[in-house]
Amino acid sequence: MQIPATLTTLPNLITLGRIAAIPVICLFIALRWDWLQWLALLLYVVAAASDWLDGFLARRMNLNSALGKMLDPIADKLLVGALLITLAWTQHLTGWDLIPAIAIMLREIFISGLREYLGKVDVDVPVTWLAKWKTTIQLVALGLLIASPMLLGLVFIGHFLLWVAAILTVWTGWEYLRGAWPHLAGQA
Repeated sequence: MQIPATLTTLPNLITLGRIAAIPVICLFIALRWDWLQWLALLLYVVAAASDWLDGFLARRMNLNSALGKMLDPIADKLLVGALLITLAWTQHLTGWDLIPAIAIMLREIFISGLREYLGKVDVDVPVTWLAKWKTTIQLVALGLLIASPMLLGLVFIGHFLLWVAAILTVWTGWEYLRGAWPHLAGQA
């Protein structure tokens, strides 16, 4: 069996590396050893930065592919979702701070399903700049929450940004749903 050429492009390999790093990051956080927390943070920063890097390289090297277009948002959703679950499980997120985590998870799952459906009926839903900012704020908030056991001053900022990310997440989800509504209602 031959490996598809698009799978082995540098941008797609970076995206696959981000996906492979997710269980390692979550394991390091779950083990709660100080040095592993720092290593989890380092791996997370590399994984989060790779979200920008893979897209940049794909555009710069003219290596855009349907596979990369599919894999990149999946990698983002897996990273954010797995970390929200891990942070809740390890008590980094408790009480009221579970609300934005749940809102983010629900929206990401719903919009992923919506995009899948729209793709089957040949409707392309472009990613908006606000959605890109939403992802960036999600990633920054999660990084601060990973670091917060070691750097206590970051707890409030991380929780605040998680709420901001949740608001943007719900807002962009509403925008996608509104844009998709004519196709869902059979009007397009």
